[in-house]
Amino acid sequence: MTQAATPQAAPVEIWPGKPYPLGATYDGFGTNFAVFSEAAEKVELCLFDAQGTETRVTLPEVDAFVWHGFIPNIEPGQRYGYRVHGPYEPVAGHRCNPNKLLIDPYAKAIDGQFDWGQSLFSYNFGDPDSRNDDDSAPNMPKCVVINPYFDWGVDRPPGHEYADSIIYEAHVKGLTQTHPDIPEQIRGTYAAVGHPVIIEHLKSLGVTAIELMPVHHFANDSTLVDKGLSNYWGYNTIAFLAPDSKYSSNPNPGGQVQEFKAMVRALHEADIEVILDVVYNHTAEGNHLGPTLSFRGIDNSAYYRLVDDDKRYYMDYTGTGNSLNVGHPHSLQLIMDSLRYWVTEMHVDGFRFDLASTLAREFYDVDKLSTFFELVQQDPTVSQVKLIAEPWDVGPGGYQVGGFPPQWTEWNGKYRDTVRDYWRGESATIDEFASRLTGSSDLYEHTGRRPVASINFVVAHDGFTLRDLVSYNEKHNEANGEDNRDGESHNRSWNCGAEGPTDDPQVNALRARQQRNFLTTLLLSQGVPMIAHGDELGRTQQGNNNVYCQDNELSWIDWATADADLMDFTRTVSALRAAHPIFRRRRFFSGRPVRQRGGERLPDISWFAPDGSEMSDEDWESGFAKTIAVYLNGNGIPDRDVRGQRVVDDSFVLCFNAHHEAIEFTLPSEQFGPAWTPVINTGKDPADESEPKPLNAGTAITVEARSVVVLQAQSG
Repeated sequence: MTQAATPQAAPVEIWPGKPYPLGATYDGFGTNFAVFSEAAEKVELCLFDAQGTETRVTLPEVDAFVWHGFIPNIEPGQRYGYRVHGPYEPVAGHRCNPNKLLIDPYAKAIDGQFDWGQSLFSYNFGDPDSRNDDDSAPNMPKCVVINPYFDWGVDRPPGHEYADSIIYEAHVKGLTQTHPDIPEQIRGTYAAVGHPVIIEHLKSLGVTAIELMPVHHFANDSTLVDKGLSNYWGYNTIAFLAPDSKYSSNPNPGGQVQEFKAMVRALHEADIEVILDVVYNHTAEGNHLGPTLSFRGIDNSAYYRLVDDDKRYYMDYTGTGNSLNVGHPHSLQLIMDSLRYWVTEMHVDGFRFDLASTLAREFYDVDKLSTFFELVQQDPTVSQVKLIAEPWDVGPGGYQVGGFPPQWTEWNGKYRDTVRDYWRGESATIDEFASRLTGSSDLYEHTGRRPVASINFVVAHDGFTLRDLVSYNEKHNEANGEDNRDGESHNRSWNCGAEGPTDDPQVNALRARQQRNFLTTLLLSQGVPMIAHGDELGRTQQGNNNVYCQDNELSWIDWATADADLMDFTRTVSALRAAHPIFRRRRFFSGRPVRQRGGERLPDISWFAPDGSEMSDEDWESGFAKTIAVYLNGNGIPDRDVRGQRVVDDSFVLCFNAHHEAIEFTLPSEQFGPAWTPVINTGKDPADESEPKPLNAGTAITVEARSVVVLQAQSG
């Protein structure tokens, strides 16, 4: 807890300043402060010295509901907040209370954390209709004026094409906290993510972009703090322009901004993009029983969606208590200003939008033509970076996979579900599996999008790790303190014959093979693969599929127990993808014949039954739907390289067997290729270093139970 704030009467010189830009802007001479509030009758800027002593200054001007003033000699490092005077009428949607210190929605750095207690709430506990006037300043973090200057050198965005991308979803702390080669004092920080050992690991996997889980400053929920837990994932934003200081090794107020920029610069130098997981659908203030930290006290009805017939309550499409009011121009401005700031000032390369369907709810229904998407479409900055939607929320009609505008890519939840079902042996999924493997044209082609619209993933932060997906049938979330009621119960997982850790060598061998199956399928599917951090290392959460509150060894990568064989295998498959554009097509397969080098015509893709015959309608509809082979024609790629030359590659055959017994596959006839060499075999013991031998067309090969064999056509 900081020292109690004491307002000082000493005069502070303040000039009118300007209403734009919003936030605190240092210009080398002083700082301009500007904050929007249509509800306010007066706004006080509160300045705090190193001892926590508070000086209040009334902002002298208001233009178009933006309150502003300029104070000479206010320099970077100055801590501040706001107090907003205005109506406190919850039933009418107003919750102004000048006794509550408020975070600037445009703060670019935050110093300190929340000290939860009665003062942070505008009502008395146990009586939601009452009003509490305790001063919250001693228990609130403070905004910080930052120095915008940073020596970027010759930093340039890597600008990887989607088709050439591999995304690596990671948590700043979880990725780096236990790495033995990272100096202890910077583990768990932005500096650690930019450390050479992490960059080297990402490069070895062929990763082109790291997608960081939320780094916008967030609040640890009081309910979790009371349980001795924390909001580890960070989906509880309170400041959309501020990198969270919890991930900074720089102790100076505002130092997290410089450290974040240095991380981005280091990753860019290694040709790795930075994508941020952003949470614009709700804030940390929760429902009508939540604290008053920022938006609620500044202009509640402008920033939040309220229930029409009783504005005490909040519309909740997110399951968190509130939803940001994207129908209000100043809420939209905040989102767009935040996005532009992270691109122009922090040099990030894209965004993954959490529960993005909420942003499309301009009124009630999800509308892909809503104002938010129109603003993104025409924005010359935001429209040019990577835009990834999590295309669902918890409201009616919120599941929108395939429903976002053409400029957007999407986390493909149908890919995840189909691939999981296929490899756990669910029947009658072969036709959908084929669609997901080839880019999900059924979801994206009708809107003019291409395979790269599909961000393919089997595992993400929310759910089982890859190792746990093949080790547990049931979730084991007891550590979360909710009697195992939290988290998804239908995981489409399979424990391979034993629940959790086992000494059974056959079960462990099958689990290892299944992990290889998932990684091979993911990396060789059309679209953009996303790997969750540590899945290439065999990371486990001991069956917990909802570690949102576990900031400890359960959720962190344990680098000391990394599965070296699995890591080497992942690198091998990733290198195969990188070397062959047939796995990175920019357009969907057509099935139409393409002229080959010898003059004959073959389709760009063909599907085969185990006996080597092309799949018939009856084969697609048969009940025995666990085995299939696909021929990818390297001479049938419709893409052009940077010089405009037609892209040509080797051809491949991929044999998939999700059956519990080995299957004899007959290779296609000679017209598809005279000879084939196995280059990936997930059923092969990693210790077997024997060189695979070429196989003639029409040869029968054994594809082991639950495995993939990838064969490459021999040149000539």
